[in-house]
Amino acid sequence: MLSTGKKAYLPRYNWPQTPSLNYQTFAPAQEGTMCHRLRMFINPAVRIYVLTLTLMTAFFTLGLTSASAMAGAAASAGGGKALPTLDGQPPLLIGHRGASGYLPEHTLEAYQLAITQGADVIEPDLISTKDGVLIARHDPNLVTSTDVASRPEFADRKRVDWPVDGEKQTGWFAHDFTLAEIKTLGTMITDPERPQQNNGRFRISTLQEVFGLVKTQSAKLDRTILVYPETKNPSYHRDLGLPLEDKLIAALTAAGWNSRSAPVFVQSFEPSSLKEMRSKGLKTRVVQLVDGDDIDLKTGKITYAIPFDRPYDWCKSGDTRLFADMVTPAGLAEIRTYADGIGVWKPYIVPVKGQVDAAGQLVDVNGDGKVDLRDAATQIPTSSVAEAHKQGLFVHVFTFRNEKRHLASSYRGDPQAEYLQFFRLGVDGVFSEFPDTAVTAREAYLRE
Repeated sequence: MLSTGKKAYLPRYNWPQTPSLNYQTFAPAQEGTMCHRLRMFINPAVRIYVLTLTLMTAFFTLGLTSASAMAGAAASAGGGKALPTLDGQPPLLIGHRGASGYLPEHTLEAYQLAITQGADVIEPDLISTKDGVLIARHDPNLVTSTDVASRPEFADRKRVDWPVDGEKQTGWFAHDFTLAEIKTLGTMITDPERPQQNNGRFRISTLQEVFGLVKTQSAKLDRTILVYPETKNPSYHRDLGLPLEDKLIAALTAAGWNSRSAPVFVQSFEPSSLKEMRSKGLKTRVVQLVDGDDIDLKTGKITYAIPFDRPYDWCKSGDTRLFADMVTPAGLAEIRTYADGIGVWKPYIVPVKGQVDAAGQLVDVNGDGKVDLRDAATQIPTSSVAEAHKQGLFVHVFTFRNEKRHLASSYRGDPQAEYLQFFRLGVDGVFSEFPDTAVTAREAYLRE
């Protein structure tokens, strides 16, 4: 969102009201009436006196001695401090695939749990069924996120070495199933080290069902819940004759959400998908995602390999740039021509690096018999957030997880410590698979 104030933005966080205080809001017409009534009872001299007394009290109480200090106090937020986000508001908490750390991802139950835990936003990834219905799944291949492999009636749907964005995969693919067939599948926790007791209990959700949940819960809870749909593998779907973009725009329009002020962010890794939707009348806020393959712990550098080296539409067009080129000043300037923000992988903001011994080998610092993220330390943060903000782009960061295996050693096993570092760097939102932890961390941050 732009910091000029020329473009509207939605409230980021619904602050709980103090029980002992009664607040009342008025529509613009009511505000005018109230002001008129007050002016009738307060003459100019009294108004000047009251204003002067109020300002003097504020100056003496707060120790403010200049207009600039007064302006700084007015601009502050979050417990009296100015926040380093693009719009000065608290960072958004985005339920990554719902509360996917607890329940099978992209199910209505996972989205509901994220909302219950306090997420501001829920994030459905979108793919297509055989009959052209948009459903919430992270991958066209259903083998890891559903029980399809155990269903004998679908055994003949299995594809071997099927190309997806330049990578060969084996499994069962959503575009070979109708929605009715998809709805018979049970969903699974994709991380085998997370609780498995809910495997098979919940069903895959459609985009329409997700929108319905958001609208119902927003009304029930009296707070605006945002939705963050992603066009997944858009070139792949277009080549299958199942393009995603028109259906997403139609769904947003039907929901009354195709506007700048709608509680919506639309995201994609492929710039052409975002540009196409813009050209076809998409008016919501748009986010360019920036990925990478892995981290070379010896150097602390992000590595790039298919399909995480560049957007697949760049591969198809012969564009040899990498995702890394998107976060250069030139890359950010290009993104600003069609998007409002970026969604980046954490190492673009805070690099991590392992410890190397005299022989040039990585050290197993914690002595668990393997070298991984837990043996790496965070490095000096990059200037990516500041550079993006200079371009008027907000910055959302993925993905935050609770497990120690996902945390650099610098955080000492505390996921809140990771959130706090990123909040202090001014990120505008975080994708979290454990929204309750994100909520607690943000509350701690705003109390600092």
